[in-house]
Amino acid sequence: MAAIWKGSLTFGLVNIPVELKTAVRADHISFRLLHQEDLSPVKYERVCQADGEPVPWNEIVKGYEYEKGRFVVLTDADFKAAALEQSKTIDILDFVKEDEIDPRFFETPYYLLPGKGGDKPYALLREAIRNTGSVGIGKIIIRQTQHLVAVKVVGDALVLEIMRFANELVDSKEFNFPARNAIRPQELQMAEQLVANLAEPFDPTRYTDEYRANLMRVIKAKMKGKKPRLEGPEEEARDSDVLDLMSRLRASLEEGAGKKGAVRARGKAVAAGRKPAKPKNRKTA
Repeated sequence: MAAIWKGSLTFGLVNIPVELKTAVRADHISFRLLHQEDLSPVKYERVCQADGEPVPWNEIVKGYEYEKGRFVVLTDADFKAAALEQSKTIDILDFVKEDEIDPRFFETPYYLLPGKGGDKPYALLREAIRNTGSVGIGKIIIRQTQHLVAVKVVGDALVLEIMRFANELVDSKEFNFPARNAIRPQELQMAEQLVANLAEPFDPTRYTDEYRANLMRVIKAKMKGKKPRLEGPEEEARDSDVLDLMSRLRASLEEGAGKKGAVRARGKAVAAGRKPAKPKNRKTA
């Protein structure tokens, strides 16, 4: 995998040669727009709203709409004047505690790999961040755009995460949220018990994109000229009247305890070399 950026990571007087490589990959299904009559791909045209005529690229400029229908046109020279000096360094400005950062600030992760001669200072910074429970906050310029970044430790890797600036977050005070005094102590106690009963170690492989899987089944079946066989999620029966929160919590606790017991029983049967019994289907009330 090619590096998307090469340079150095600096903190204090320490300079570490690094490379930036993506830590995530897109896994979406792409579609083309086709003409229904002959399945030919459809092109997009740049059309002027005033006369409805197509506009060639050499007649297109960029404008900032400061009022409805009123624009300021920016030229290539304007963008060049505003551009920051190209830098090949990630400048760590501060180290902060990880639990002090609102998760909404984090956006896209990348792996930081040590460049030639950078193994020792890379490992030194990694262990220092790990042992202090800190995150390095700095800035980087990628493709003429400046980004706020966080440098954190994930396993043996330093991970750089693109962050949002403060002005990009919507203040929660713009919305109304339920008050705590609307909750009865008994309801909170049962809800906490339900959370504890459903607690499991995080395993990301347990969670899959069922919609994507169904789309791929449809696509593969249509490629073979067959009718797709889909297994949709079972819909829960819902009362038409207002649900009683306490009764729902009790039912959830009972159901959670039953599932936990079945899982433990199957685990003991496997450990003892016996074939585990199949769980019985339970009807939703």
